[in-house]
Amino acid sequence: MRTKFILLLLALLPLSAFAQNTPVGKWRTIDDKTGKVKSIVEIYETTDGTLAGKVVQVLDSDKGPNPLCDACKGANHNKPITGMVIAWGLRHEGNTWDDGRILDPKNGKVYSAKMTPVEQGAKLEVRGYMGFSLLGRSQTWVREAAN
Repeated sequence: MRTKFILLLLALLPLSAFAQNTPVGKWRTIDDKTGKVKSIVEIYETTDGTLAGKVVQVLDSDKGPNPLCDACKGANHNKPITGMVIAWGLRHEGNTWDDGRILDPKNGKVYSAKMTPVEQGAKLEVRGYMGFSLLGRSQTWVREAAN
């Protein structure tokens, strides 16, 4: 009986490791210029199997505790950043999620996006770029501890 239990645990171990090596979850966004924690973003799977991300909490803003996206165009113009979907359309390709889009609420611009879990899923490399991935900038987000 004990052997079966150990075998079951060993069989499930790779599944639990994979579960942490996905962008799905809550992340502390770290500003690539200041190093400050800016917000909490939740990455989730959509009904079409792609990933999207929304801001669940703004932690540091020069526009006060409940900033609006005044630089955004269209439907997001002057909408609260908290609750806003800022990433969408990310498709799983190998160990990355690519071909998506990401909105920078600070300047209102939308970029192509790529996300890659690193350090066994404890961190997330987020790259926004125009045209080619070489022409952009990256941030490293840190996974929120499970409650």
